[in-house]
Amino acid sequence: MKPVFDRAAFWALAALIIWAPIPLGSNRPWAWAVLEAWVFVIALLWIAALMRREIVPAPALRSAAPALALLALWLAYLLLQWVELPADLVRFLSPRAAEVQAGATYLRDGGQFTLSLDPDATFGFWLKSCAYVLAFTLTLALVRRRKRLLWLCGAIVATGVLQAVYGSLMHLAGADIAVLGTPIQHASQASGSYVNRNHFAGLLEMCLAIGIGLMIAQLEDRPSRGWKEFTRNILSLILSPKAALRVLLVVMVVALVMTRSRTGNTAFFASLLVTGVLALVLSRAAPRGTVLLITSLIAIDLLVIGAWFGVERTIQRIEQTTKAQVNERTDPAIYAVRMVEDYPLVGTGGGTFYTAFTRYRGNDIEPYYDHVHNDYVQVLVETGAIGVVLAGLTVLASLLCAVLALARRHDPLARGVAFGVVMGVTALGIHSAVDFNLQIPANALLFSVLLALGWLSLHLGREDRAY
Repeated sequence: MKPVFDRAAFWALAALIIWAPIPLGSNRPWAWAVLEAWVFVIALLWIAALMRREIVPAPALRSAAPALALLALWLAYLLLQWVELPADLVRFLSPRAAEVQAGATYLRDGGQFTLSLDPDATFGFWLKSCAYVLAFTLTLALVRRRKRLLWLCGAIVATGVLQAVYGSLMHLAGADIAVLGTPIQHASQASGSYVNRNHFAGLLEMCLAIGIGLMIAQLEDRPSRGWKEFTRNILSLILSPKAALRVLLVVMVVALVMTRSRTGNTAFFASLLVTGVLALVLSRAAPRGTVLLITSLIAIDLLVIGAWFGVERTIQRIEQTTKAQVNERTDPAIYAVRMVEDYPLVGTGGGTFYTAFTRYRGNDIEPYYDHVHNDYVQVLVETGAIGVVLAGLTVLASLLCAVLALARRHDPLARGVAFGVVMGVTALGIHSAVDFNLQIPANALLFSVLLALGWLSLHLGREDRAY
């Protein structure tokens, strides 16, 4: 039987990765509704494939059972925040939430409360989380062969390249236009299809990481015997078809520089350095020239290509960062941390930051904040200590898999993907300390796929290929 539904599900997932950033990063209610519906349709196609016995459950799903269990608990926990619970239980778990809701006029006669301060927002947050968890699960379920792993990574790179080309051309043209009724300033920086250039930079960080991983996977697996052979290998790389991927990486680096995102550029190069050193220390099978080669090529980008497209302006932005600019991002986070004192265990409810923050913002905070410029603080505020543990363990477990793949796998593709995952997660981890990339659906979706790739880099093909 031809795996019709299985193939349709895989290509629909690849298409979603490319589509998600296009409508303003899917950061509008209708756009994230499309994203959610798209993921749910893919899940139905996969279930149909199972029911028709086109496929059997992928081994990677069993291997990733710990992460899937944590994610199931995460969804159950968010649902618990949304449902009405006995008032005494809410007072026990979140006394402050019970106190706030006790004065609400919409309470039923039974006196049941919710842990969330805004149940509607939490339900929307739960639906988004379901989509991200499904994207993680479907990546594990549908990528059962190395060829599909290559295609999926190719879709990620294609996403970055399409956005980079569009963002760079719009910036060079100086076109300030409105997209779907939202003004986007392309003249001062490259923004791609995002409203915020920093979120565009976050997407490029992840796409570049996977692209670099693919380039590493294509390098010769045999160590060079001296400088002459090492030089010959470099020239062979430049003149080979692999140069096409190299050009695509240059295009994305140029766009990243054009974003003028201080933390975005810093996170990218810092994560490259950290991951490169880690790979050199852990990888016994790979030639050490591999990471040195990639690092040197990116360094050339920074010094030569970057110089043509204004890297000095990005450096100046970093040097000229004022105390007021720092405070603009840190002050809301400081006020938000005070919320943790009132909602330490279960938080204010997923998606409720914009509502809960109004009670804590100081007089010096003028702009309206729907997100704090710190993903870690926002997750802690909205989901409490329980949510941080569940989400944090999932990310750490996936990252650990990629690190183990760097140390154990002999398969060049597995090592390359592992490198990309470690670099991408590290870059976004650094960037998330001063921004809210994970609150943007397109970026959160791609991050979920990256976490799944971490498990695949360690487990895919291990039944028929040696470590």
